[in-house]
Amino acid sequence: MNWDRIEGNWKQLKGNVKEQWGKLTDDHLDVIAGKRDQLAGKIQEIYGISKDEAEKQIADWQARQKD
Repeated sequence: MNWDRIEGNWKQLKGNVKEQWGKLTDDHLDVIAGKRDQLAGKIQEIYGISKDEAEKQIADWQARQKD
């Protein structure tokens, strides 16, 4: 699924995001609103990982999302 579709379906996908990154709250997800760069930044901040690792996790998660 491309990121435009993820952004457009963010409300439906928030549950999947919370399964992957359980430390993210609903408030975090509302602020992120499907913006990939904001998601990466919040994952980095909360999990204490590098930007590259956050991007890799997002890419892996994105690849598992069905169209």
